Amino acid sequence: MLNLRLTTWAAALFAALSFVLCVVYGLVTPESVHMHQFLEIVLPAFEWMGLGSFLLGLAESFLWGVYLGGGFALVYNAIYRRWGTAALAGSAVAARSDLYDPSR
Repeated sequence: MLNLRLTTWAAALFAALSFVLCVVYGLVTPESVHMHQFLEIVLPAFEWMGLGSFLLGLAESFLWGVYLGGGFALVYNAIYRRWGTAALAGSAVAARSDLYDPSR
């Protein structure tokens, strides 16, 4: 089972860090090779580049990470409760028997 809070925070921080790296990359490379058009399409009201726009993009990226991380953890945990415990129990028995071999 995934920890909902941990997974959500990890995905949110990853998305925010990815946004910052994309912006830094866009500032140090020529305009023809960075992704400002993609960011403007994916992040509503984001426009390349001003302080207010940067903070808005950072907040939106963080919230997308919350949405994706939380959603993934909830779906994963629901599937795990339904099918994961039986499958895991069978593989755990097999793994345990592989760890201890009395004939050695």
